[in-house]
Amino acid sequence: MKPALSFLQGPKPLDWRDFPHGDYIRCDIERKMAPWLPRMFGYHMLKLGSLSGQLDTSKSPIKHQVCVAPFGKHVGVYAEIDELPFAENSVDACILSQCLEYHSDPHHILREAHRTLIPGGYILISGFNPFSLTGLAHLLPFSSQKLPWSGRFFTPARVKDWLDLLGFEIIADERFIHSSLARGSRLSRFAPWRRFCKHYLRPMGSVYMLVARKRVTPLTPIKPKWHARARPTFAQVKNAGLRQTCDHKCESHD
Repeated sequence: MKPALSFLQGPKPLDWRDFPHGDYIRCDIERKMAPWLPRMFGYHMLKLGSLSGQLDTSKSPIKHQVCVAPFGKHVGVYAEIDELPFAENSVDACILSQCLEYHSDPHHILREAHRTLIPGGYILISGFNPFSLTGLAHLLPFSSQKLPWSGRFFTPARVKDWLDLLGFEIIADERFIHSSLARGSRLSRFAPWRRFCKHYLRPMGSVYMLVARKRVTPLTPIKPKWHARARPTFAQVKNAGLRQTCDHKCESHD
């Protein structure tokens, strides 16, 4: 796949509070994640990026959870998230929260996640939706030098296409937080507008969450080109013997 080259020079988020209303975004993502965490079974979970490492995933039955990031808080393994130091098919679940927007090659991040996941493993991705009030704020002057607009927002449909090409099965697609997330604006002032958008403009949520599962490759049996002869049964042997006896008697009468 051709690299998307999503991130140019600009600030990268290291903490949720780097975003306007960052704690509100984090809590809403955790609320949307909560029903899916108990479904993820196994032994190892990867949280890619420092923001993913700060999410509360205690409801997951997977006990060994590791945050992978080059720097930041709650990091267990210091490494680039597009070059994971883990073996193939060794991870049961993977979480990527608001990280594709701020890396130059999001395709490679997804490929690495696919490589490390076991067949049937889950991947959970959240990001900013460009077709939303937050996405429209990207058109404002000087917004490209401020978070979260310093990154490149990808549509959920495009991310789903990437996942499908890699061999994932899309299970869920949710949109939430119907707000521009502009710094300084009080979200409580726009509660009626957010309720209206939640009911009638659901696809325009500022944040999306995708849940996908790595497909299990079926094994195709290879049939042999040769066919073994069936062993003669007792009835076939008996009939053959009687036939030979009859033929011998007929020859002696002749």
